[in-house]
Amino acid sequence: MKSDSLQQTSIIPDDAARNVANRIWLPSFVYECVPYFYILAGFAALFATLYINAWYWVVPHWILFTALCLHFGFRILFQRYRYRRQAEDVSDS
Repeated sequence: MKSDSLQQTSIIPDDAARNVANRIWLPSFVYECVPYFYILAGFAALFATLYINAWYWVVPHWILFTALCLHFGFRILFQRYRYRRQAEDVSDS
């Protein structure tokens, strides 16, 4: 009996598998603010790290979080800038 209940719970319904692959569409205002949010969060984490007086176990995590947020924010901004510039060049031609 136990193997039957385990068998039924391990089956993923088709709807769930299909929903995982769906894209999430954000409103344009939210979409445009995402890289700035990453950059703001990165700088906030950097300043929070500067205010920690001693070397705690959390400091390397804050530094890693800072680096990742700044990296993602600037990378998204650069990719959008490059894509929009290419689209502008193509439309001018």
